[in-house]
Amino acid sequence: MEPILSVEHLSVSFTRYRRGLSRAELSAIRDLSLTVEPGQVAAVAGESGSGKSLLAHAILHILPRNAKAGGSILYDGAPLTPDRAAALRGREISLIPQGITYLDPLLTVGAQLRRGRTDPDTRSRCRKVLERYGLGAETEGLYPFQLSGGMARRVLIAAAVLDSPRLIVADEPTPGLDVKSARRVLGHFRELAEQGAGVLFITHDLKLALSVADKLVVLREGRTVDELPAADFRRGQGLTHPYTRALWQAMPEHRLW
Repeated sequence: MEPILSVEHLSVSFTRYRRGLSRAELSAIRDLSLTVEPGQVAAVAGESGSGKSLLAHAILHILPRNAKAGGSILYDGAPLTPDRAAALRGREISLIPQGITYLDPLLTVGAQLRRGRTDPDTRSRCRKVLERYGLGAETEGLYPFQLSGGMARRVLIAAAVLDSPRLIVADEPTPGLDVKSARRVLGHFRELAEQGAGVLFITHDLKLALSVADKLVVLREGRTVDELPAADFRRGQGLTHPYTRALWQAMPEHRLW
């Protein structure tokens, strides 16, 4: 089966100016590779600063202007160029961003979800997806400043999945959510995958990731150090890198003290 997403030897660096006109290159991602199959939830875990969020932005081609990316990113077997990514963003490929500031402060929730569409089908799907995440119909008329942090995060997730995208890139989608809401989100990810979508679930919460993931990708210092079935990680099998073994041993159920 052709991967829906294939990232091969991705590198991301930033140009920074020092004193005067001298410049320095800061390497943030050095050699990152992974794949996401249709129908698969692939969780990406790693220490803070390992490149998890940069990976999401590189896939969507929304890196800062001073960033330089190398390697290749394929979507459905074809290069995901900046123009192609722009055409697919919000349609076939959806990003659930880490920051709730991505909501437009000047538009109501309903307007942001519908994106100018007023047909009955879109309105119905909008109401249903909000209800799916525990948000009432009145939420459509609210502005972002009227939402709590947890509500804003659920609105972002609802906006990303409204049109049933084929690839969902979820960058830390659950912080600030209560356990019930987080389980709703992950359950919906699982359903979307079972319908054929691919989900790239970027998270620092390894236990949460393992509750829904088919595969685990482990990053460290901007590199892929392991890519293995989530079931193998849960059993402590196939942990080829010392950092992956350390992650497994650090989980509360595996501690010996």
